[in-house]
Amino acid sequence: MSTGIPTACTTIEEVGSTGVGALTVAFLILVVSTIVFLAKANSSGEQRKYYYLSTYICGFAAMAYFAMLSGQGWTAIAGCRQFFYARYAEWIVSAVLTTVLLGLVAGAESDVIGGAAGSAVVMVFAMYMGSVSVVTTVKWFWFLIGVIGLIGAIVHFAQTFKAAADVKGGDVSALYGKVAWIVILSWICYPIVWLFSEGFASFSVSFEVVAYALLDIVSHVVMSFMVMSAHDLLGDVGAGQSREYV
Repeated sequence: MSTGIPTACTTIEEVGSTGVGALTVAFLILVVSTIVFLAKANSSGEQRKYYYLSTYICGFAAMAYFAMLSGQGWTAIAGCRQFFYARYAEWIVSAVLTTVLLGLVAGAESDVIGGAAGSAVVMVFAMYMGSVSVVTTVKWFWFLIGVIGLIGAIVHFAQTFKAAADVKGGDVSALYGKVAWIVILSWICYPIVWLFSEGFASFSVSFEVVAYALLDIVSHVVMSFMVMSAHDLLGDVGAGQSREYV
């Protein structure tokens, strides 16, 4: 397979059977979740927008996992290590959609949601560029930019979005707090995994794949089901938001 493999590489560290198993399990979970959220969206009223976002969050991830399972969406990076760029294409989409979903749950203003989404894009893009960087200094500079993007997103989630949710009060604030912390904690773990995989290459490719799969399931699937568990509450929030804009 010729996918941009560095000429200096005679062998490439590729994902093993454990990693393939993790890709398979994550793919199946994401496909089933996508179907569930799409069905829920088609049978909901005010809550439809939340379920459509969850559908695309899990759906794009399912496509990325299908690509990785099919031997697509990867290349070799410095150190002759298999690198799945397909996950970064998915992350840049799901990060934005997740941000929008959190913003809608919190009842945040659209400009604030846009600012948080921009920070999330910076984080994912910088991590990707760091992964494919050959020069070590450049790699770690990109990593620093990614961490700054992550901090920007977290500040929006923990302060600005939270303030908007607190204005709604009661159950909305409690729901947002639970969902936001799931996202914040899982997003913090992504650069930690990156640090020891694409960064220092301390983790094997299979361990990296397993770790990222677990984080994707938590940040995509678990988070979306937590939102869905508040179906009736989301209907009240959506109706309230609609009245505000009339």
